[in-house]
Amino acid sequence: MDRTALAHSHHSTSSKMSLTPTQPPAAEPATAEMSPPEARLAMMELANMIAVPMALTAVIRLGVPAAVWAGGANAPLSAAQLLPPGHPDPSVLERLLRLLASRGVFSEHAADGRPERRYALTAVGRTLVPSGPSGASYADYVLQHHQDALVLAWPRLHEAVLDPAGPEPFARAHAGVPAYAYYGQDRGANEVMLRAMTGVSEPFMEALLDGYEGGFEGVATLVDVGGSSGACLEMIMRRVPTIREGVNFDLPDVVAAAPTIAGVKHVGGDMFKSIPSGDAIFMKWVLTTWTNDECTAILKKCHEALPEGGKLIACEPVVPETTDASTRTRALLENDIFVMTTYRTQGRERSEEEFRQLGLTAGFTSFRALYLDPFYAVLEYVK
Repeated sequence: MDRTALAHSHHSTSSKMSLTPTQPPAAEPATAEMSPPEARLAMMELANMIAVPMALTAVIRLGVPAAVWAGGANAPLSAAQLLPPGHPDPSVLERLLRLLASRGVFSEHAADGRPERRYALTAVGRTLVPSGPSGASYADYVLQHHQDALVLAWPRLHEAVLDPAGPEPFARAHAGVPAYAYYGQDRGANEVMLRAMTGVSEPFMEALLDGYEGGFEGVATLVDVGGSSGACLEMIMRRVPTIREGVNFDLPDVVAAAPTIAGVKHVGGDMFKSIPSGDAIFMKWVLTTWTNDECTAILKKCHEALPEGGKLIACEPVVPETTDASTRTRALLENDIFVMTTYRTQGRERSEEEFRQLGLTAGFTSFRALYLDPFYAVLEYVK
């Protein structure tokens, strides 16, 4: 195929909530012009927005979501009911719950003639309760993002702008130690990070396996680059029995700690030097923390490891070309700044076109992006 054929098609959608495989959710309309008082109010909200993630972290540490959920009961409870008997001032917790109710995490109830406010989990709040086999949830993701070591990096974000080639804010805040090296030194922080990744990964992988029809057709050997424990390979092979061999490829010290999985071979190495051969390569959340040149180098190694017609399936957040006020766009752009602050200033989220160009430079001849999940896209490159 001619290399100029590395392209994709767009399909229209009639509803902003619609999600088709090749089209991200439609953007929400831009906010209308504000009056000066409305603008001041909006800035007041922005200036105090740190209260939202900190309140969310606090209620998770206090065990509130699990207590409210109670195995599926989700019965509205008051702050007093969520605290030990005799607590001197339940109103302190109630203030946190009111804030999070205003952000859609809890629903607030004041019925049955009871004087106190009571709270149940919304669909958003339900993500804080484990639903997958690992017992992890988005609560672990919240805790990981807001542990002390990561919070210390944020006041130095402006330094990333002044010196983008220098250490990222996390390393600046920790005497030059980057985040992954920090995790390697702090077992507790590393465990939180791994559970956070599992809590986010499980629902995404289910969406991928439910919606990626025929995506693994003809694949007998699948290589997972950056596969860590091999959990994703195990999920894929359980659902796609035609894959006879899985190769979990990661750094030697990472795969050394990986568990034994039927049909999976753990291989240690450096993806910038060589990648094991297979009929297809799977790669999840790898490219975002690397520069364009580094991404091109990784994709070239993938290209070398694949046969003609072989496929690279990369799963990454993909930012929209147009900036709008939708929840999706905000979530993606916020995550981009998290990457900038914590992992790599010059690592970044990319648009669909930017990913297409990276593939073209690496030698791939066909590309498409599938939006099976509202946050992470499936990027399919064919040699």
